[in-house]
Amino acid sequence: MLKIATSGEMQRIDRKTIDEYGISGTVLMERAGLSVVSRINELYPDRDIIVLCGGGNNGGDGLVIARVLHNQGRNVKVFLAATRGTLKGDAGINYSAAKKFGVPIAPMKHFLSRSSPRGSRNCLMVDALLGTGLIKNVRTPLSDVIIKVNRMSSPVMSVDIPSGISSDNGRIMGYAVKAHCTVTFGLPKRGHLLHPGAGHRGQLFIEDIGFPRTLLESGHIRIHMPEKRDILKLLPARPECSHKGSYGHVLIVAGSKGKTGAALMAARACLRTGAGLVTIAIPESLLKTFQSRVTEEMILPLPDTGKGTVSMNAANVILDFLGKRGNVLALGPGLSVDREISRLVSILIRESRAPLVIDADGLNAIAGHPGVLKKSRMPVIITPHAGEMARLLKKRSEVSGQRSGKPELSGLREDIEGERINAVQVFAKKNKCYVVLKGAPTVTAEPGGKAFINSTGNAGMATAGTGDVLTGMISAFLAQGLSPQNAAILGVYMHGLTGDIVSEKKGQISLIASDIVKAIPDAVVRFIKP
Repeated sequence: MLKIATSGEMQRIDRKTIDEYGISGTVLMERAGLSVVSRINELYPDRDIIVLCGGGNNGGDGLVIARVLHNQGRNVKVFLAATRGTLKGDAGINYSAAKKFGVPIAPMKHFLSRSSPRGSRNCLMVDALLGTGLIKNVRTPLSDVIIKVNRMSSPVMSVDIPSGISSDNGRIMGYAVKAHCTVTFGLPKRGHLLHPGAGHRGQLFIEDIGFPRTLLESGHIRIHMPEKRDILKLLPARPECSHKGSYGHVLIVAGSKGKTGAALMAARACLRTGAGLVTIAIPESLLKTFQSRVTEEMILPLPDTGKGTVSMNAANVILDFLGKRGNVLALGPGLSVDREISRLVSILIRESRAPLVIDADGLNAIAGHPGVLKKSRMPVIITPHAGEMARLLKKRSEVSGQRSGKPELSGLREDIEGERINAVQVFAKKNKCYVVLKGAPTVTAEPGGKAFINSTGNAGMATAGTGDVLTGMISAFLAQGLSPQNAAILGVYMHGLTGDIVSEKKGQISLIASDIVKAIPDAVVRFIKP
């Protein structure tokens, strides 16, 4: 799987490459610049080039780019946001080299003083201002430079990461370049994949500039992005001598008065994703409603509160069924929330002898006391969106594992969105469960600290019921014998891929959850084709 690095992790790789492997920083900077030049010549062979350079190593990369292009006969101009005296180390060396090669270099104030050139449509802007080490908000004059770049009609190629984006969480640090493409080195950074940074990077190119593979594949880097080849290895085998019992029996405890659709979508997605048998456990007062709508699914009536919701007394019925027939318990879609359901969910988490997938009202039932998850005898996968995660936590400190002086409840959902990776890592480790934090992008974490960023899916999937479909898909893979980690990774990837296929035909605006269920077979067939 592709590793995803933080700024600090890449700095350690860079330093070890220099100190332990004997490859100088000047050589690495030269290779970085050459890789960007190669992309410029491939994508923009006929444009004039304006290179905007900061005073650090990112600016040094820009000076290499300018020198090489100038030497190739391209029309290049550099605007530098530093003075020669402030350029240190490799950046200073490449400034001197660029000057000796005759590269035109002017102070950044000259770029700011120029009126936006109408001829800029035939110009490529190379953003080599700030790079991945940014930890403070961008201020003037660089903020003025970024504003001007974004107002121009020229395409922009960013070096390593668009200037103004935090490489560790994708946040905009005051102002950020909106790039058409980004060339990064060694490994992608978190900020390339997390929003809003992901929306600023454009097409992402990951270039090999000579970092030792052993460093790039280090176990100290705990964030991964599964690629198609990784996902193909996870798909369950389908032996010819198998039968329906070979692929598991999922019990879905879901549904309540007015919320029957969630249970049905989860069940149908589960069957379409390969589960051998699916039983929907519902309040007995809804039996007739469900019986008229199911075909392949089976029904298990549960004791009812008299209000169209499941009674706490259903616990023994559910546990007995799991002991005799079911091997996965999916819990929550459309279940509703009241005191009895909260007690029921807690009992099932503690007593289930089958692994659990918990979503929606199953999560709302344990809001504020997620510690019950640690008491489960079996693996637990939870699939919250940011709002459900906020209700589970109720403390800002649990997003990152650090204390905060800010009010605990205020803006907690926004904090989670801004720290998607840290939030799932901290929660999964503390509560000894697997967490699938749905959103853009969906991030999955396991109790040992690894996290996985998903690359599929689209904004059309932000519609009612898609989470219920995901619950069914993950449960199906779990029932077919995959580990909780692999079931979650595969379920999330295939769920997003199916949504992408639907959006090709129906568009994002018109996409609904039942479209995804119907398209699962198309997605599987298309995915496994060579």
